[in-house]
Amino acid sequence: MRKRPRSVLLPLLAVLALVVAACGDGETTDTTTAPAPDTTAAAPDTTTAAPTTTVPQEPIKIGLLTDTSGPFTPWGIQTRDGMLLAAEEINAAGGVDGRMIEIVQQDDENDADAGVTAFERLVEDGVVAIGGIISSTVGAAVSPVAEQLQMPTFLVKSGTPAALTADSRYMFRTCLPAAPMDAAPILQYAQEQGLTKVGAIVADYPWGQAIKSALESTFDGSGIDLAIEVAPLPPDTDFTPFVRAVADFGAEMIVSTGHPPGTGSIVALSADLIGDVPVTGAFTPPNLVVGNLAEVAIGRYADFSCADYFGDSYQDLARRYLAFSENQFMSDDAVATFGIVTMVADAVANVGDDPVAIAEYLHANSFDLEGYSHTMSWTEWGELAESQLVFTLINEGPAPEGVNEAGDWWFDLLLHSDPLVPYQP
Repeated sequence: MRKRPRSVLLPLLAVLALVVAACGDGETTDTTTAPAPDTTAAAPDTTTAAPTTTVPQEPIKIGLLTDTSGPFTPWGIQTRDGMLLAAEEINAAGGVDGRMIEIVQQDDENDADAGVTAFERLVEDGVVAIGGIISSTVGAAVSPVAEQLQMPTFLVKSGTPAALTADSRYMFRTCLPAAPMDAAPILQYAQEQGLTKVGAIVADYPWGQAIKSALESTFDGSGIDLAIEVAPLPPDTDFTPFVRAVADFGAEMIVSTGHPPGTGSIVALSADLIGDVPVTGAFTPPNLVVGNLAEVAIGRYADFSCADYFGDSYQDLARRYLAFSENQFMSDDAVATFGIVTMVADAVANVGDDPVAIAEYLHANSFDLEGYSHTMSWTEWGELAESQLVFTLINEGPAPEGVNEAGDWWFDLLLHSDPLVPYQP
């Protein structure tokens, strides 16, 4: 039976002591006939009780580890603002048993060594949990350190299977499932559309290689021909030869899920070199792809999300987010990190701020989070246990009022998947 988390928006209860001034008996006498003072009587008490002061409680520090200077900076800004919004709202409601949430930030630079160094700095800073990791390179590098230091760590994207092992107990996926879980919905979509040839362009780093392996394994024996091109990461990437290669193959759909930073370029080039074929994205903030590409993206660009863009919960959260952030759209990255802070705060309210106790609490409970397309719960090793991806197609607007400042476009729902079978390392 699912245990629902206790609300973390707890009012601050201030206990005020009454300041009591002790007085004399207050009786007056005629000074002209007053007898000599009785020196044995107690002198009036003229002292006043010291006022009670409230000692500020130590903040609850939550670490933000994400890319704010490399190719995943747009994702990183979304994760940052999702965390900051959650902290602001919790603090405005009184914090967690009177303790304020403080977000401590580090840039992982999309680099394994830099990510590990930044992770260790956050631990030294006294955080109780760390979230926000986008890069598979960083997720894989940080994972063994998180286990060694017993620090609850949340992956937002970072779908490489290498980020989790069978012995992982402190790593938690929150949005993007492991790569082997992502290939099945792509095949399902291709089969439903009656396609015979699918081309894929993946990046030459852990996530791209993981998607490559997953696609090859999933499409094997399906009756659909698959051609995969491996392209380097930006900034020095010319996608023309890779798109031309899948065009020459005769691809009826292009899968760019394995190349998040290149998705926008692939969408634009494919319109010129192939024509009106669908392009499936890489859990990319949709405003990054649409941007100035509305003419070629609308009706062609489809992507996955862990956010339910069609639900009242997401739309209410998105309105608050857009009022708070300079971003023009709330991606599922921001939804995930908003949820991370919510869950950590709930854990602290129930079991205290010991990271080991927090990890145990997270494993023992499931969470219905604002804006999500599925209930949040985990396997013993930290894989998403109830992941249900939303697969959408960019189409003409209008969007629901107040939820999209990035353009006049919105989504068509293609698929809300059944729960995906958790990947087991």
